[in-house]
Amino acid sequence: MKNNLIKVFKFGGASVKDTAAVRKVAAILQKFKNQPLVIVVSAMGKTTNALEKVVEAHTLKNGKGFDLLKEIKENHYKIIGELFEDSEDVLTSVNDTFVEIEWMLEEDPHEDYDYIYDQIVSVGELVSTKIISAYLNHEGLPTKWLDARDIILTDNIFREGWVLWEETLKNAQEIAKPLLEKGGFVLTQGFIGSTSENFTTTLGREGSDYTAAIFSYSLDAESMTIWKDVPGVLTGDPRLFEDVTKLDRLSYKEAIEMTYYGAKVIHPKTIKPLQNKGIPLYVKSFVEPEGSGTFISFEVKDNYPPIVAVKQNQVLLQISTRDFSFVTAHHIGYLFTKIAELRIHVNMMQNTAISFSICVTNAESKIQQFVKTIEKEFNVIVDAGLELITVRHYQKEILENMKKGKIILFEERIRHSVQMVVKDVPVMRRKTLE
Repeated sequence: MKNNLIKVFKFGGASVKDTAAVRKVAAILQKFKNQPLVIVVSAMGKTTNALEKVVEAHTLKNGKGFDLLKEIKENHYKIIGELFEDSEDVLTSVNDTFVEIEWMLEEDPHEDYDYIYDQIVSVGELVSTKIISAYLNHEGLPTKWLDARDIILTDNIFREGWVLWEETLKNAQEIAKPLLEKGGFVLTQGFIGSTSENFTTTLGREGSDYTAAIFSYSLDAESMTIWKDVPGVLTGDPRLFEDVTKLDRLSYKEAIEMTYYGAKVIHPKTIKPLQNKGIPLYVKSFVEPEGSGTFISFEVKDNYPPIVAVKQNQVLLQISTRDFSFVTAHHIGYLFTKIAELRIHVNMMQNTAISFSICVTNAESKIQQFVKTIEKEFNVIVDAGLELITVRHYQKEILENMKKGKIILFEERIRHSVQMVVKDVPVMRRKTLE
């Protein structure tokens, strides 16, 4: 049975990107002052992207890691200085957290890139939550800072940790719930977890939504709300398309389909834990918090307009047997065993008599490892820089519009959806005659 008091809120990087945004978050939370609330917060702004560059610099040993980290630190120190008149305690706490990265940069790179990634990139969430927790307390909103790694236990696969649910549920009930019962907010990090050996793991890129769903499920929350810089779930990405409209209501099923196919407004793993316990999800705007947003639950009539999702940075792997024998279930089983071991995200697949093609999200190191593993038995052609376009509830004119200026590498249609792996048509330019 759901706890009719506990709510879970998630604020992404855009909602805490600078001083004004943090103050806006505090203003929203003032309206929930006397309610038990778990707040999940991402790294500030583009911090994750910046920390990924630190990881790359450290791995390449190019000497740029400390300079890149210095810029990240200065951005956070600037926000702290603007939020607090007396910032010494917060600065000390945040600086102590950044020191963990400096220790890694002083050592030779670990042989496992994904391990390095998780230990460094996770610091973005840790410092953002320390700053915001301190500011909420400063504004008269009693808030307890909670390390998500004390709650969410995962397996030992870095950059794509799979949640160990039994242990995580136990931790949530024994640690998080008593904190809520004492009153005030509990504020924690998105995206991160821990192995049984206390190494930090991450749950996959943009995984803070999933963190909020884990807490919602584990605490039997009344509801979960994702606060975004858009008014709700839209029929397309407003950065890519004009005339998109807000969907007032969605079923869990439709939300799962949309996120799987690439709609970025919600992380793909978010819906299932909520659906399992019937916890409703709201997607609302932190810019206009009084807006109705989008409501996601069981009881929604499946009657939707066309919805377009675009996954960029895709790679097409065209795999064929070296001896031109048929691609059989044996071959496909072997390939998917290797894909599962590396946790490569397969977004679309198609096979012919002697070839098997998969469209995957680009994770360069994993794809290189996959190709190296199978190249003794298979020929592999790698085509990068692609897009996967999915149109749900499609109409002919919308499909034709999506194809303009694109080369269709392959296409698949099922009852409610069309998927196309595409690349841009090369532009032919006329030479200038001298």
